[in-house]
Amino acid sequence: MPIWNDTDTPLAFLITVRTYGTWLHGDERGSVDRFMNKYGAPRIPQRDARHEYNRSIMKGDPVILDVARRQAVEDAIKEVCVHREWRLLSINVRTNHFHAVPVTPGLKPSRALNAFKAYATRKMRERGLWVSDRTPWADKGSERWLWNESSVANACHYVTYGQGCDLRDFDEIEALGGNRG
Repeated sequence: MPIWNDTDTPLAFLITVRTYGTWLHGDERGSVDRFMNKYGAPRIPQRDARHEYNRSIMKGDPVILDVARRQAVEDAIKEVCVHREWRLLSINVRTNHFHAVPVTPGLKPSRALNAFKAYATRKMRERGLWVSDRTPWADKGSERWLWNESSVANACHYVTYGQGCDLRDFDEIEALGGNRG
C-alpha cells in the first residue's frame, strides 16, 4: 500500500470535537494549546493550578451528551454530509466528544468541523435538547489529514472500534443505577 497518494489532496479527514468543559488544560490527560499545536509536539503536563484556573473561568457546566443528544449529533452530521454531498466513512458520538471521518473534496477540514458543530447544535435545539444560547462545543477541534488508504482505514477503525464500550450498554447500566465511577 502506498505511503502517500500522488496528489496534494488528502483522501479524507479525521475530525474530533469535544464538548464544552470536558477536557481542560492542566488535567491529568495532558492537553495541547495553540502554542504547542504541531505534529509530534509534547502535551502540556498535568498542572493542578492551571486546571483549577481553567475551571474557574468556565461560563457554564461541562456538557455531557446523553443518549438523546448523541443521536441528535449523529443525525445532524449525517444530514450535513448528505446536504453537502460529502461521504461519511465513519462516525462515533461519545458522551464528551465525537469523531467523524468525512471525504470533503477540495475543502479544508475546518469547513466540515464547523458545519458539524453548527448542524449538531441546531439539531439538539430543534429537539429541545439544548436551550442555552452558548455553544455546547469546545473551541476549535482536531483535524487530521489522511493522505493514503492505510491512514483512512486506521482512522475508521479507531473511530468505530477504538472508543471503548458500546454506549447503548452504558446508557442501560446508568438507567438502572449502575456503577457511576
